[in-house]
Amino acid sequence: MADHALARKVLETEAAAILALVDRLDGKFDCAIQLLRQCKGRVILTGMGKSGIICQKIAATLNSTGTASIFLHPAEAMHGDLGVIQSDDVVIALSYSGETDELLGLLETIRRLGAKLIAITGGPRSTLAQAADVALDCSVTEEACPMNLVPTASTTAALAIGDALAMTLCVAKGFKQEEFANLHPGGKLGKRLMRVEALMHAGSKCPIVHADTRMRDVIYEMSSKGLGMTCVVAGPEGPEGPSSDAVLLGIITDGDLRRHMERGAGILDMKAGDVMTRNPVAVPRSTLAAEALNLMEQRKITSIVVADGDSPKRVAGVVHLHDLWHGNVFD
Repeated sequence: MADHALARKVLETEAAAILALVDRLDGKFDCAIQLLRQCKGRVILTGMGKSGIICQKIAATLNSTGTASIFLHPAEAMHGDLGVIQSDDVVIALSYSGETDELLGLLETIRRLGAKLIAITGGPRSTLAQAADVALDCSVTEEACPMNLVPTASTTAALAIGDALAMTLCVAKGFKQEEFANLHPGGKLGKRLMRVEALMHAGSKCPIVHADTRMRDVIYEMSSKGLGMTCVVAGPEGPEGPSSDAVLLGIITDGDLRRHMERGAGILDMKAGDVMTRNPVAVPRSTLAAEALNLMEQRKITSIVVADGDSPKRVAGVVHLHDLWHGNVFD
């Protein structure tokens, strides 16, 4: 058999193993989610060998979506780490056979403490399944291994069940994008989930003028700050830029200047309030950078005001499209 043909067979076998799980999802899965939602402690994943590796990934996924989880090596548990398990925890145990000695050795402690047990196993009548509060069937008809020996399709199926649990729990708990951002501050993902507060031009770097500022000074402010726009405010401006009393009235952009010049108006004789666009688009500090980017694309604008409050809005800063580029918010 050609290499690519064998590879195709492996992928087809593992895909079939996952699809077969769909029809097995029933009230038991719902009960497992209910146990996890009611958990007042941590979710403890445990399994031996390759099942243990799958457990570590499921624990990582749960942690990243707001459910405190840890991996407990069952062999180490029998040599001092049993103290990890507490009465208000939920234990998720993975064993394809459901007869793994190291896991069965934990059952007495789990029962004595009163912790809940969810089993993910290919043996629905196994000792582990019978001892569990809920047993989820992840059995497969064959492994992807040509010898039908190496755990492949079975571990893939267990991982898929773990992802299904994590994602369903995430939605059931009302886990929000903002919470996800808090848990992923680093790397490419963290940059995409960065808030505009971390990217905005604030203080003396924020372009700002008053409604009665002469346009000659407005143009200087726009040019010196280099964002192609300026906020127009009512209220005092402190020495470091807009104060907490800088109420947003409007904005003036390069486009506004061009449009007034095209009309033949004596723009230098005007004031900021005569040229500004009222009620500009503004977002709160907590807005995700990706959301600000989407808004800019929809409105076809290159800068967006970051504001505190709603009525009135007070200028906190300005985010420019280039800030999102430099922040690596784009793919």
